[in-house]
Amino acid sequence: RSWTSPPLALDSRCKFTESFTNTHTMAPPTKAKKANVFVVDCAKPVEDKIMDISSFETFLAERIKVGGKAGALGDVVSVSADKTKVTVTSDAPMSKRYLKYLTKKFLKKHNVRDWLRVIASNKDRSVYELRYFNIADQEDEEA
Repeated sequence: RSWTSPPLALDSRCKFTESFTNTHTMAPPTKAKKANVFVVDCAKPVEDKIMDISSFETFLAERIKVGGKAGALGDVVSVSADKTKVTVTSDAPMSKRYLKYLTKKFLKKHNVRDWLRVIASNKDRSVYELRYFNIADQEDEEA
């Protein structure tokens, strides 16, 4: 059996439309990239003068890796600080977990890791908070 032409329509009830645009060679539609904004809220340790917010800001600026190089932030990542908050804005893909890792590293370096922990905020999931461990609860359980 040989076909003289490819069967485009089997009968009049079948509708067959052929698209002449090649989707593989066309450029994908461009979306405006949304910047990742992460915040570390250091209100409690800064109020108690356990932690200096400016040293934390410089620590993050020196340690954040972009393209495999630490400290080379360029225009891709920016680190800024308020009175009690440090904000990291990234145009490149960056995980929130990486910011938590660096925050814990800073706390360990300054020997306050035993008293402070890094927790995601209940209100806004792009915010980490530094909180004290609940030592009073543990003492109540032991008694």
